[in-house]
Amino acid sequence: MPRLSLTTLFGVDPITDDEHHFETSWILPPAILACLRGLISLYIFVSIFIFWGWYGTHDDHASISHSFSYFTWLTYWGTGFYMLFAAIHTACYARTGRSLLLDRWPRAFRVLHSLLYVTVTTYPFLVTILYWALLFAPPGFENIFTGWQNISLHCLNSVYALLEIILPATAPHPSIAIPFLILMLLLYLCVAYITHAAEGWYPYSFLDVGNHGQKSILVMGYCFGILAVVLVIFLVSWALIHLRRRLTHGKIKRAKRDPLRAYDASVGTCGGDQLNEMKSIPVYGEVMGRFTSSGGNCLGG
Repeated sequence: MPRLSLTTLFGVDPITDDEHHFETSWILPPAILACLRGLISLYIFVSIFIFWGWYGTHDDHASISHSFSYFTWLTYWGTGFYMLFAAIHTACYARTGRSLLLDRWPRAFRVLHSLLYVTVTTYPFLVTILYWALLFAPPGFENIFTGWQNISLHCLNSVYALLEIILPATAPHPSIAIPFLILMLLLYLCVAYITHAAEGWYPYSFLDVGNHGQKSILVMGYCFGILAVVLVIFLVSWALIHLRRRLTHGKIKRAKRDPLRAYDASVGTCGGDQLNEMKSIPVYGEVMGRFTSSGGNCLGG
């Protein structure tokens, strides 16, 4: 039995490279998708620096450094960087018809990009749920700045995640991502308790174990509850992506210079799931030859 590599487990095998799942959409042309992702990334980073500027001009410099101890802020940064990288990759594909950077970089970067996509379509929903269910305490919109910050960090973050679920031509999340999601949550727990050990405060009150650990059982319950929520969000996100692919029949709007654009134009959705099936057989080249000679029929009939 052949050993499975991470590229196979994360669905980024060489056989799927020409699908350009992360750089394409079923409804938006690549150039528009790149612009949308770029605008979201720009908004995220501009809003972060405006928040920091507000802290700095209102004698609250500590909040700038404290922000790196909050899971909310870390996921917000992660979404911003994902949108930035995704916009660059999509723009390169729109321009050349190829995954210009990913084709040159080690294949491990495709795995990391796939894992980053899983996090930005999972963690933002967790942040939103926990904030509004556990952490929100009115008045949370006592002024325009606080209201804008809460909306950006705890509402729009999930909107961006939902857009990445609905718009791209991405495949459902690989199950191998679940251990990595759990690992990153455990690593964040380390950040939270290192913050407490170094500075004497907890980023989130539900992580406070008390002076003598008398709240340890309660904190453990919160941790397992959060883990359960993450798994549910992962499954819902997976199901939504699967539903989107079924409803769109694997449709992909390709770049003008993509060699497979001509095939898609002739058979409608052959560039999606049907094309994957064709590429999985040894005579893929022969099939494509039959496709061309048949005037566009996917099966040469």
